[in-house]
Amino acid sequence: MHKIKYNVCVVLLAAVMVVLAVWGPEALAKYQDRYILNRLEARTVEGESEGYRYTLNNNEKLYILSKCLNSQSLPGSEQNNMARGDGGGAGYQDLTESYAFVVNHRDPVAQEITDEEIYESCNQGIRELMDLGILPDTVKETSASDYTAVRYSAIFVPEPRNNVPVWKLSLSAGIQNADRQNRLLDVYIDADTGKIYEFYVRTQLTWENIDPDAMIRAWGDYLGLGEAKAYESLNPLEETTPYYCKYSFEGMENDITVVTIGFYEGINELFLKISR
Repeated sequence: MHKIKYNVCVVLLAAVMVVLAVWGPEALAKYQDRYILNRLEARTVEGESEGYRYTLNNNEKLYILSKCLNSQSLPGSEQNNMARGDGGGAGYQDLTESYAFVVNHRDPVAQEITDEEIYESCNQGIRELMDLGILPDTVKETSASDYTAVRYSAIFVPEPRNNVPVWKLSLSAGIQNADRQNRLLDVYIDADTGKIYEFYVRTQLTWENIDPDAMIRAWGDYLGLGEAKAYESLNPLEETTPYYCKYSFEGMENDITVVTIGFYEGINELFLKISR
């Protein structure tokens, strides 16, 4: 009798296990669905748009930005644009295979300078360059009412994580047609550090009052680039003014970054550019 009861229990247990094996997973899934569906859950995730950037030193950042700017038809002064015959247009869509300079539409992340901060950051940079003797102390500060600001990414296309976010500030068209004296016309600013890379400025100085060797030493120290070396251009006609000096800094991949300090006489425009 006990043996019969034992056998019955075994059969019942086996039947229960078979039923659970067949019906259990489906029932569990339905239960989980009822728990999850129609419920909102907030999670903190890293946005894909933020991406990831390699940590570049200052020489590498300057080199990448220089290569990207050299791949574009860049706006400079009116005189420079007319001399090149480009009508002042900026061909930002003409990208090379290796380097791209593109408008950055995503929101600033981490320590990047925001739209609200960029003008004060630029003005801080202006004050620093004045103290270093790179800019004359008569240069006026920037403001949202007088300037337009656009954020770009300078990207090494084969390895997009090698990219440099920069702000470009340009004097607004209405102001350009009025008083440009002692104003920055164009300036490129590191979106992480606020350091000024390149600028065009109208000034009361003349070329005889400018010491480009002292300027490049101070600017190199300002950015932490190391020693500047004199650079002899292979193309003596690449500048549209006779008043300029070229220098080189260590770049990356055994290459250099060329920096030019120059002056347009007549309109008294001083420039420091990393684009050739």
